[in-house]
Amino acid sequence: MEEKTTSWGLNHLFLTVFLFNFANFMVVPAITDVSMAAICPGEDECSFAIYLTGVQQAVTGMGSLIMMPLIGNLSDHYGRKILLTFPMMLAIFPAVILAYSRERSFFYAYYVLKTLTSMVCEGTVLCLAHAYVADNVAVQRRASAFGILSGISSCSFVIGNLTTRFLPSTASVFQVSAAMAMISVVYMRIFLPESNMEAAAIAAVCCSKEETTTNECLLEKGSISNRRPLRTTPSLHDSISMLKSSWTFSQAAIVAFFSMLGELGLFSGLLYYLKAEFHFDKDQFADLLIINGIAGIISQMILMPMLARVIKEEKLLVIGLAFNCMHIFLYAVAWESWVVYLASTLQILAVFAGPSLRSIVSKQVGPTEQGKAQGCITGLCSFAGIISPLIFSPLTALFLSDHAPFQFPGFSLMCAGFTVMIAFIQSTMIRSPPPPSPLPDSYRKIDRYPRLCPN
Repeated sequence: MEEKTTSWGLNHLFLTVFLFNFANFMVVPAITDVSMAAICPGEDECSFAIYLTGVQQAVTGMGSLIMMPLIGNLSDHYGRKILLTFPMMLAIFPAVILAYSRERSFFYAYYVLKTLTSMVCEGTVLCLAHAYVADNVAVQRRASAFGILSGISSCSFVIGNLTTRFLPSTASVFQVSAAMAMISVVYMRIFLPESNMEAAAIAAVCCSKEETTTNECLLEKGSISNRRPLRTTPSLHDSISMLKSSWTFSQAAIVAFFSMLGELGLFSGLLYYLKAEFHFDKDQFADLLIINGIAGIISQMILMPMLARVIKEEKLLVIGLAFNCMHIFLYAVAWESWVVYLASTLQILAVFAGPSLRSIVSKQVGPTEQGKAQGCITGLCSFAGIISPLIFSPLTALFLSDHAPFQFPGFSLMCAGFTVMIAFIQSTMIRSPPPPSPLPDSYRKIDRYPRLCPN
């Protein structure tokens, strides 16, 4: 019965993630054209638009760096569902602005509001969804579960871009996006059950005088659900302690940082590069993103669950990062538009990296610290989001301009590929130790629960 309830909760989580990501992904092909039309009408190259995107990415990263560990930690104590509500609601408002008008003044209003809300919303749903899955899936099945979660995101990516491809106008794209964002919040609040966090069901059932003197106690599920540690507000010291908790966790953090740094460098400049070099528009952007999404669906919904049974996460991570490097390098040297589409098909193996990394991280901490661990990794990815535009936005603008030091429009993408290669090299050194005991030391101390053990 408990397994059936858990499966039911995961199904609702997957649909919540699908609806939310659908609302957000469908605006991606349209936003470049909207930005260019508002800032540099009639032009195919606009350095100002590239810099604005970079500034937004950097500010978003600064906010997320602070908010992700905080939200992840708080969700360990107060539940995943309640922490999902606020960012999902905030994400509605930017789309509403562009649904009303795409004029320059409205675009700048959207830009400011999107930047502010993204400081809280960017990565939050994914972070808490990973923690929710870790709460409810056994250790040996987490790689497959994380792969399915990423596959759900890829499904929403494909359907969102297909919807954008066939909607009659740009205005309708943002109208549908705003409506779907509202539906996702309502669905989540009505149907998603609170996560079955072990931290909320820990009880002391077997204590002896000898154990009391050594401050250790046998703990298991079942007796209490509302007792929480007194300290619930995380600090920078908490994140640093988490990074030092194991060498494997530290290695995974390095991989996450450099991988995200390179991927953000790619995506911050790719669409502007394609527009300047191959004159891509909204429809062609959507076609390219659909190919990426379909490759992700095949990989994460079919290939990864099969391979995860016979190949460890560490090997899948290496494979994913290797193909990620190759597909970025191919983008950078594309000489015809068909090469761009060919490069996007390599995503079928490149997307192994994300779920594998999250699975490795989840196994390094106990069940009461899943939100904290996922928030720490997401915060590091957000830190990469601060640095990435400082490096790649100027490079993209310079090498797409008439003042480039040498003729290589894809130079910034090539640099992004070398950054991901650093993550690849580090990933080959990861040797995952056995997962920790079911409960972290902080929950093994009797003085955290002084009244639970008899004298």
